[in-house]
Amino acid sequence: MGNARNRQRGSNRIAGTRSELLDSVRLRTADGTSDAGNRRAICWYSNAPFTATGYGQQTAQIVPRLNKAGHKTAVAANYGIEGAPTQWHGIEIYPKGLSNYSDDVLTAHYLEWAHRNPNHKPLLATLYDVWVFKSPALDSVPSIMSWVPVDHTPVPPDVLAWCSRKNVTTVAMSRFGQQLFHRAGVDALYAPHGIEKVFKPTKDIQGVTGRKIMGVPEDAFVVMMNSANKGNNPPRKAFGENLLGFAMFAKNHPDAYLYMHCEQQGAMGVNIPALAKACGIPDDKIVFADQYAVRNGMPQEVLPVLYSAADVLLACSFGEGFGIPVVEAQACGTRCITTADTAQKELNAHGWTVETQPFWDVSQKAWFHIPLVRDITYALEMAYNDRKTVCNDSITFASQYDADHVFKTYWEPIMAVVP
Repeated sequence: MGNARNRQRGSNRIAGTRSELLDSVRLRTADGTSDAGNRRAICWYSNAPFTATGYGQQTAQIVPRLNKAGHKTAVAANYGIEGAPTQWHGIEIYPKGLSNYSDDVLTAHYLEWAHRNPNHKPLLATLYDVWVFKSPALDSVPSIMSWVPVDHTPVPPDVLAWCSRKNVTTVAMSRFGQQLFHRAGVDALYAPHGIEKVFKPTKDIQGVTGRKIMGVPEDAFVVMMNSANKGNNPPRKAFGENLLGFAMFAKNHPDAYLYMHCEQQGAMGVNIPALAKACGIPDDKIVFADQYAVRNGMPQEVLPVLYSAADVLLACSFGEGFGIPVVEAQACGTRCITTADTAQKELNAHGWTVETQPFWDVSQKAWFHIPLVRDITYALEMAYNDRKTVCNDSITFASQYDADHVFKTYWEPIMAVVP
């Protein structure tokens, strides 16, 4: 898409760009569908749709909808499968390559899929951090659509460089990210992550309550964390700050429990039991999800029962491109504690936010935002004093991220304007 031109002074909007064209497309297509002549052969680069990751979840959500809309979509997986292609619900899944992020084989997957679908205009779509793309072969792809997370301030230079390419259409997954792109001169479109209708207040599954699954007393005050434990340089999910804040809070509240829906130590992640010990959290006050189920993919129907059983979701981090657990929890009527930075400030409508201090991320050459421990403790106190009831306002807020609504409102018009 390249750099934007003719920016309106004093505004985050951009005049005469594809953002405005997208608005006109929404008006022209009153039935909400994209142009019937714009069917694409889409090579979708992300985590495999059967993986228990946020990217995998969104891939599983949007790829079938793209196909249902008349496109031909295959997944080029950078995580979840290697060695040979496979199929998932009739959808072709290409295996990962030899480089760390599989960009060494991405162009070849794109060309092979385009060759197999000559009657559809080819498109390479990416759902991942774009700073990982280093292969010169990607220069030869005429049209790339990148659904881009922005979890720093400002947009990191490598991310901005990719999104400024003439053959790249940028789609921000948060209004925060879209605003930063516009400030930097990139005409970014917008489509948020979505959630399926399974996320709603749910007391039990087959008669088993969420607290029974967690292994905590029914009358406890339950703080839940649902975060992928991947990476520790830096530890973006702020496990240290969150656990220390809980430890300080729990000293005065013996009925408080921390339920960790994550791997105890993931791929190059944080050793959570060791961290909890260092924070002074007693062993019987922190409980973990079944590790085998987490690693192999817990059925999505279980998560609403867990969210509904929690008194509050603790989800402060250094930065979020989106932060899907915050929306999932609210759809179940559970309020959240987040920071007031990056995408979190637009997603946490009826919960509590904590202040941050800046942290310079050397590798990304941009600022992360570290949550303040004292503010986490204070937010937990406020949540404790406002004991769990189903928050109907949170449910209403989360409804705007319904997967069908997101696809119809954002993706169908976007697909009509991507070159």
